[in-house]
Amino acid sequence: MMGVMIAAIDTTIVVLAMPVMMGDLHSDLLTMIWVIMAYLLVMTVLTTQVGRFGDMYGRVRMYNVGFAVFTAGSVACGLATTGTALIAFRIAQAVGGALISSNSGAIIADTFPAAERGRAYGMTSIGYNTGAVLGILLGGLIITFINWRFIFFINLPIGVAALILGLRVLRERSPRLASRLDLPGIALLGGGLLLLLVGLTNATGAGFTAPIAEMVAGGLAVVAAFVLWERFARVPLLDLRLLRRRVLTASVFAASLQALGNFAILFLVIMYLQGVRGLSPFLASLLLVPGYVVGGFIGPWSGRIADRLGARIPASIGLLGQVCGVLIYSTLSVSSPLWVIVLAAMVNGTGAGFFFPANSSAVMADAPPRDYGIASGLLRTLSNVGMVTSFAVALLIASTAIPRQAAFAIFVGTSRLEAALASAFVRGLHAALVGSIVFLGLALVLSLLRGRESRGQQPS
Repeated sequence: MMGVMIAAIDTTIVVLAMPVMMGDLHSDLLTMIWVIMAYLLVMTVLTTQVGRFGDMYGRVRMYNVGFAVFTAGSVACGLATTGTALIAFRIAQAVGGALISSNSGAIIADTFPAAERGRAYGMTSIGYNTGAVLGILLGGLIITFINWRFIFFINLPIGVAALILGLRVLRERSPRLASRLDLPGIALLGGGLLLLLVGLTNATGAGFTAPIAEMVAGGLAVVAAFVLWERFARVPLLDLRLLRRRVLTASVFAASLQALGNFAILFLVIMYLQGVRGLSPFLASLLLVPGYVVGGFIGPWSGRIADRLGARIPASIGLLGQVCGVLIYSTLSVSSPLWVIVLAAMVNGTGAGFFFPANSSAVMADAPPRDYGIASGLLRTLSNVGMVTSFAVALLIASTAIPRQAAFAIFVGTSRLEAALASAFVRGLHAALVGSIVFLGLALVLSLLRGRESRGQQPS
C-alpha cells in the first residue's frame, strides 16, 4: 500500500508543480513535458527486467532497494538547479519506481493464497487513491505556501518509513532463480519507444513532416525488431511463453489498452479545466479528487468479488464504467457546469476501482509461482507502454486543434486559451475521447473473453 501510495503522490503532485518549476528553473515547456515522459519511459523499459532481479536476488530485497533508490532520487530532484538535471534525477526516481512496481505484485502473490489475492490487490487500491488525493492536496499547499522542492522532499519520510517497515515485516518466500539480463532487448525496446515518443512529441508542433514520419516509422521498426528478438532470446525481456496462457494474456493486454485509453484523459481534462475554464492547476486537480475517493472505497470490495467469482465480471464492469465516464466527459463544452467533471470523475473512479484489483489478481492467479516476478513485470510493462503512448497521443491530439505552444502552455498551467482556441480545443478533446472509448471497448472485449482463472490451486 505504501509503495503504490508514494507512486501516486508523485504522479499528481508533479503535474501541479510544473508551472512553478518551469519558472524557477528558467526552463522551457518541452523540457517540462519530458520531466513526466522520461519517468514513464524508463519505468516502461526497466519494469520487466527489475522484476527478473526479484526472481534472481529476492523480491523483497529488490522491493526495499527500490524504496531506497526512489527516495534518494526524490531528494536529488528537490535539489535540482536546472531542467536537464531534474530530468536526470527523475530517471533515477524511475529506476526505484520500477523496482517497487515490478516486485509488489509478486510479493502479494507470494504472501497471500490464490483465493485471497483479489482482496489484497483491492487493499493496494486504497493506497493508490489515497496517494493521488494526498498528492493533490499536499501539492496545492506546498506550492502555494512553501516551495516546489518540497513536493519531492515529502517522499523522504514516506520512503524511509516504508523501507524500515519493509525490512522488519516482509519476508522472502520464493526460491532464487538463475537468470540474466536481456541487454539487447532493453536496448531495442528503449530505443524504439524513445524514437516513437520524440517523433510524436515533435509532431505536435511541426506535423508529420518527412523527418518526423521517418522517426516514428523507425521507432515502429525497432519495436518490431524487439518482438522478433524476444522470440529467440535465451532469457527474453518479455517472456512470450507466458502469453500462451489465455487468462494472463487477455488480462495484461486489457491492462495495456485500458491505460492507452484512459491515462490521457487525466491530462486532457486538466488541460480543459486550465486552458478553457481558467482554473489553476490545484483547483483543476481538486475536481478529480472525488473520483479517487470512490475508487479507494470500491477497490477492496471488487477484490473480494474477484476472489469469489473470478476477475472477468468485476474487471469488465469496471471497464464498462470507465466507458460511461468518458461518455460523460464527451458532453463537455466551453461553458459546461463543473459538476459534470465531478460526476465523470466519480464514474471513472468507480470503474477503476472495479478493474484494477480484479485484473491484477487474474494475472497472478494464472502465472506459475516461479514466474511471479516476470508476470508482475509483464503486467506493469504493457500497462506502462499504454500510459506513455497515451500521454504522447494526448498532446498530439491537442495540438491538432490548437498551436503547439498553446497546447504545452495550458498543459503546464501557464496560459488560458482565448475564445476561438478554446472552442477548437474542445472539438479536439471530443475527438480524443472517441479514441479513448475505442481503446476501452477493445479492453472490455478482451476482459469478457479471458475465461475464468483457477484460484483454488496454483498453475504449473
